[in-house]
Amino acid sequence: MIPSAHYALPAPLLDLLSQYLQQQVTPTIEINPEQLAYRWVGGRTGHLEPLAVNLFLSLDDLHGIDTQKSKLVQNTRQFLKGYPANHVLMTGTRGAGKSSLIRALLQAYHSEGLRIIEIARDDLLVLDKIRAAINALPADCHCRYVVYCDDLAFNGQDESYRTLKSVLDGSLDSEQDNLLVYATSNRRHLLPQLMKDNVNIYNGQTDEVNPYEEIDETVSLSDRFGLWLSFYPMNQETYLQIVQHYLTIQQGQITESIVSNDEDGIDNHELDEKTRADALRWASERGGRSGRVAYQFSRYWIGQAQLKAADNAL
Repeated sequence: MIPSAHYALPAPLLDLLSQYLQQQVTPTIEINPEQLAYRWVGGRTGHLEPLAVNLFLSLDDLHGIDTQKSKLVQNTRQFLKGYPANHVLMTGTRGAGKSSLIRALLQAYHSEGLRIIEIARDDLLVLDKIRAAINALPADCHCRYVVYCDDLAFNGQDESYRTLKSVLDGSLDSEQDNLLVYATSNRRHLLPQLMKDNVNIYNGQTDEVNPYEEIDETVSLSDRFGLWLSFYPMNQETYLQIVQHYLTIQQGQITESIVSNDEDGIDNHELDEKTRADALRWASERGGRSGRVAYQFSRYWIGQAQLKAADNAL
């Protein structure tokens, strides 16, 4: 009889097998309801990393998106009360406040049990395990979780979107389910829709027996989000109002001498001509007007005023 030791795999092959198995196994996911927000890091074998949340941004700080804001707030309040609510897809122009709405929601409703888990598109394969960990929380846990995926979009070869489709369908099994997905994207249908696909259908140059099903597949993911919120480029008046708002709330960072004596001080009620012109020039150089651009200009303006005051004091 051949000794059993002769059947042992070589050490290098065992190491490769061990590495492969480790890459395929997701560690146990633990969630602390006291933690306001997590971020998934480390890919398939990663973990939920607690985030130190800064709750400075409020819903009142977000201007020019009142319709989108009211719909998202209503959906979130329904969710927190245990009433039926929808997954949300926010699409549209960059810098319009999509991701800021998520942070503002946490500031407004964390005391009512809202929690956020941020996950990247490439890590969606662990989404179902995160949902299972949430559902395993104690029955007396009154927290409800929004899984937030920023800048969600897929290419034609990416299969991870199928995991998201499955969770989006399954997470409405119960009106008392405690997980929703809120996603932002610059692409409304999330998967690419190519003109050549339509051309191939119309001229018969396709191997698909049912070619229209290929087009249906490209829109099937976005259809699983019950609430679509669209964000559009803002006009000049709205942009300047946002600039004024951010300058006002940051004015406390400027010393009284700047506000009272410096000609570059910020008026609480309206922008002076110089500030207005600089804000418009800033937006022009950035290629467009948005809430993000307005916020960045306010930091530039406040910072230069403070630096000027410090230099004058020397």
